[in-house]
Amino acid sequence: MQATRGTVVSLNYTLADDEGLILDSNEGHPPLLYLHGYENIVSGLEKALEGVSAGHKSTVVVDSAEGYGEFDEEAVFEVSRDEFPEGMPVEPGMQLAGETPSGEVSLVVVEVKDGSVVVDANHPLAGMRLHFDVEVLEVRPASDDELRLGYPECAAE
Repeated sequence: MQATRGTVVSLNYTLADDEGLILDSNEGHPPLLYLHGYENIVSGLEKALEGVSAGHKSTVVVDSAEGYGEFDEEAVFEVSRDEFPEGMPVEPGMQLAGETPSGEVSLVVVEVKDGSVVVDANHPLAGMRLHFDVEVLEVRPASDDELRLGYPECAAE
């Protein structure tokens, strides 16, 4: 069976940056399962896996536009220190959740100033070219429930 919209793909992967630094891997963990064609993984990788079958191995290079997006300078902004709970320690590198009109967003503290905090709402891998080494282990039809949910049932566990 080939990876097409509505199939569940099981794979092993290692993700590295341009310098070969490993950023993520499922080595030593269960395979990654995703519902093909449902935007469960970055679009560049999903496009590269279209039509592959179990046993397929490849290295896929994904430019930032088809990965986690381009780095957006406007997504780095200052927030008044008053927006944080009183007494809450705030340090560079901290990850926070913030609310926007379009929903919750993940933020990283970049800098703490007198009276304000600089945060970054970009994905940590935004602006990066991604190098995936992948091995497809299985491709199977999705169940009706998985199609309704938009992701493999066991991926929610």
